[in-house]
Amino acid sequence: MLCCLMMGCRKTGTSPTKVMRPSAVIVSCDTAGWIVPCGCSSKQAGGLLRRATYVDSVRQTADVLLADAGGAPGGSTSYDRLKFEAVLRGEIQMQLAAHNIGAAEAELGAKSLREFAEKLKAPLISTNVKDADGQEIVPTHRIAKLGDQRIAIAGVLSKKYAREGLQIENPRDALMRLILSLKGQFDQLLVLAYLPEDELEQLVSQVPEADMIVGGPTRQSISPRRTGPAIWGATTNKGKFLVHLERPIFNGQWDGKIVELSEEIVDDATQAKNLKRFRDELARIDFTADQTGFAPVLAGDLPSNFQVAGTEACQKCHPNDCQQWSETRHGHAWQTLVDKQSQMDPYCQHCHTTGYGQPGGFRSVALGSLRQNVGCESCHGPGQAHVLRPATRTLYDARDRCIQCHDHENSPKFNYDEFWAAITHGQPASPPKDD
Repeated sequence: MLCCLMMGCRKTGTSPTKVMRPSAVIVSCDTAGWIVPCGCSSKQAGGLLRRATYVDSVRQTADVLLADAGGAPGGSTSYDRLKFEAVLRGEIQMQLAAHNIGAAEAELGAKSLREFAEKLKAPLISTNVKDADGQEIVPTHRIAKLGDQRIAIAGVLSKKYAREGLQIENPRDALMRLILSLKGQFDQLLVLAYLPEDELEQLVSQVPEADMIVGGPTRQSISPRRTGPAIWGATTNKGKFLVHLERPIFNGQWDGKIVELSEEIVDDATQAKNLKRFRDELARIDFTADQTGFAPVLAGDLPSNFQVAGTEACQKCHPNDCQQWSETRHGHAWQTLVDKQSQMDPYCQHCHTTGYGQPGGFRSVALGSLRQNVGCESCHGPGQAHVLRPATRTLYDARDRCIQCHDHENSPKFNYDEFWAAITHGQPASPPKDD
């Protein structure tokens, strides 16, 4: 009887019969390396830890097929590749059925994608992306069981994301050829489509054989809707939202919704271990700024003595301003990372240090302890020339620097006038009042 309960069946007379459950298809897209919200502001959505919790909650009452439409890496640097590996590892732990090659994956190149697929046994697919020689990089599709249905999962990428070393076939043509080759081998077709919104809508009308089409990166999430026989939708923005399709028992029609992975969803313990493993690996490697993609591009003829001098050099002439700075959150920006155990992550480092990737600035934890915290030169620019000759003005207009880090993602409630007033310094003393 225990075995019967574990297998999801019930006893009718002497013959066990399987308990029928609804079917659910859950698709993510555009994770962009967002393993976990950075935590710079409240109410940030997304992250693999919440995604796993949500998927597990749906599995309590439905059979689930989990897939990703692409766009998981945050870039192509050494740091981004390590992060993508952590994303794939997390998805595999969630029992992901298929991960489509999106634009960010394509940027990694055919060789790297094959290596990821082989090393991690990651279920990467692409129906229309091949290498320079026209050979498949990863399987064109996967067939997964969902309840009593065989779901064929295909994946396509827009030709607009073509890059050297890859061939991208017209999505419709590749899909039609695949459908013909799989005749009789599946019951339902799910297409993961990394396409702009206009191309996604066009594909829905071009491939009526598809039962479900889910994609991105659209300008915003598209709530699932029906066009002809297919239900389709899209999600985007760092994996903060999921497309959740569900079909009731006894072959009912698919319906769907957009789900936000809000802060009300608790973190999954297994994914928390995956995050810790990633951070431990970051600590072991200690990426330098030039390995991360976050260092500024320094082009053209740089001024003489273009170098970060350090806040300690500013204290000699600006003691009062530096004292004021030391009492602000800028002056303790590094500690906030330590408190969140994210001080080894370059994504966080580049806004919580001084001169990230610039001459004399923060390079890595091992090489940049004197440049931790948001110091004077984060706002005023490398100041060695000013230190040597005070008449030489610093390079940056401090007001223009705020939004480099206080963007909508990290500081959604940023109010320029209010924030500026809290850090204003360097003002002349007020004249004495007359008696």
